[in-house]
Amino acid sequence: MNKGGLYNRVTHRMQLTPFTLRETEAFLSAKKAVFTKYQLLKFYMIMGGIPFYLNDIDVEKSAIQNINDMAFGKNGKLRTDFYGVYSSLFKNEEQHISIVKALAKKSMGLTREEIATATKFSSGGTLTKVLVELEQSSFIRKYVAFGKKKYGVLYQLIDFYSLFYLKFIEGTSIDDTNTWINGIDDPSHRAWSGYAFELIGLTHIADIKRALKIDAIKTNTSCWVGEDNGRKAQIDLVIDRRDQVINLCEFKFSMNLYVMDKEVASNLSNKLSVFQGNTKTRKALLLTMITPNGLKENEHSRSVVHNQLTMDIFFGKEV
Repeated sequence: MNKGGLYNRVTHRMQLTPFTLRETEAFLSAKKAVFTKYQLLKFYMIMGGIPFYLNDIDVEKSAIQNINDMAFGKNGKLRTDFYGVYSSLFKNEEQHISIVKALAKKSMGLTREEIATATKFSSGGTLTKVLVELEQSSFIRKYVAFGKKKYGVLYQLIDFYSLFYLKFIEGTSIDDTNTWINGIDDPSHRAWSGYAFELIGLTHIADIKRALKIDAIKTNTSCWVGEDNGRKAQIDLVIDRRDQVINLCEFKFSMNLYVMDKEVASNLSNKLSVFQGNTKTRKALLLTMITPNGLKENEHSRSVVHNQLTMDIFFGKEV
């Protein structure tokens, strides 16, 4: 019956969020999977914590085989699902997809005005509606850049699958069945790995705060980009604490123990200096390194890093 006072009335709304990494590990363990935490991390960087995709992982295959089959196989779900996801969720999904594609090109996100320019939207009610729908569906997040207050609102793509699809799958041929295996050491793969690992941190901030033992302290989290005396810098994650401390978090993705050299140490020191000079903060600045497998301690790391965390914190392991 398509008429009457009760037609199309919503009685209850339930927002379902993706699994965390800890929940993803438990989900796959229930399927008798024996993947390492690093392999689980790679799965998450590609498909996020979406059970619909995680359930297709074949526990009898390696992680790389699974990714290659699911993303680049002829009937792989990751290859064929992108446009269907958006059309099933939104009316006029072309508008949502155009915004997602624009945001996929800018890791820190775009302002509303930048989105309007990139997508040819007028900055009015339609744009607002589409942004709200994408945010409510966990495709994007809205945040205020550090020190910018309400005038520094940015929109950032946080859907792992959309980012991966647009980076590696769209435009490829179904005949390129070994794309992932053969391109695993390409610069584009390394750049994506760094950004996707950063996104894991941004979607697991509670784990980072818990590991730093500041989960009981009031904080504001954001990203930051700025300059001071001609020097430019960007901070992946800023945790501004009520106890007069700011953790500046730097994410570095590496398959092995991350070894810091003089150049990286100098770059990080410059970031601290530019941040302090630009923001004029009087709070103590602590540089926190977050890597999958840990940071090798040497003279360079000791000169700039105050504390370090590994991927273990995302799986519930205490520091």
